[in-house]
Amino acid sequence: MKFHEFGDPENQHIMLIHGGGNAWWNYLRQARKLSEKYHVILPTLDGHGEEFATDYISTEDTADKLLSYIQKNCNGKLFALCGVSLGGQIVIELLSRKADLVQKAIIDGSVCYPVPNVKRFCIANVKLFRSFLFSKKACKFELAAMSKMLPQKMLYPKEIQELYLQDLPRLRKETLYAMYRTYMNYSIKDSLRECQADVMYWYGEKEMKCVKKSAKLFQSYVKNCKIYEAKDYGHGYLAVYLPEEWLELAQNFFEST
Repeated sequence: MKFHEFGDPENQHIMLIHGGGNAWWNYLRQARKLSEKYHVILPTLDGHGEEFATDYISTEDTADKLLSYIQKNCNGKLFALCGVSLGGQIVIELLSRKADLVQKAIIDGSVCYPVPNVKRFCIANVKLFRSFLFSKKACKFELAAMSKMLPQKMLYPKEIQELYLQDLPRLRKETLYAMYRTYMNYSIKDSLRECQADVMYWYGEKEMKCVKKSAKLFQSYVKNCKIYEAKDYGHGYLAVYLPEEWLELAQNFFEST
């Protein structure tokens, strides 16, 4: 697992965990801004980005590796931990491992209970359409379509487009199978009830019902959790497409007492 770092390592640490299919650059724009005040760490999950050749195992295996990094490089604690989709589920697992791991946490559009029907649907899509979704030609088409369908504020800058075209075509079907099998089969841990962090659970108004149900389930375990619904938005919009809006919400949360 590779780690990209921004800012002074002596400052408070923030880790931002990308979603499935993307890579560290998911949070690149946020990291650059936050690095003015914090030490920001962007991991590249196994099977993704430059780690495409490494087998992705599971949410729990990823949490093991991230905890090892935090223990070695951050004295065992972070100021904040954030993740979108798959990354948010990894945040949930990390919060269940160590009650005082972080002061603040943001979980964005994540599932925290088994949804076997969605798992089967996603795996079937990979089997049928992977070459149409993740080939270089397909990725170029997707970027072109974004420029016509999305408002200007949601478009990737050139730097992110280049990283997108570099990394998505390298995403192996084995990674996608493992990711969906484990992500959609995850169960929240009872140890999460001991979590001491202030938490925000975000989701878009247009998210699947299982994401909204997950937010309420998580809140039943962690009382110091506030749910935020992003009106008119779909899955991961704030983290992936709207970094300025993400930053406004996140920084207000980080600075709140």
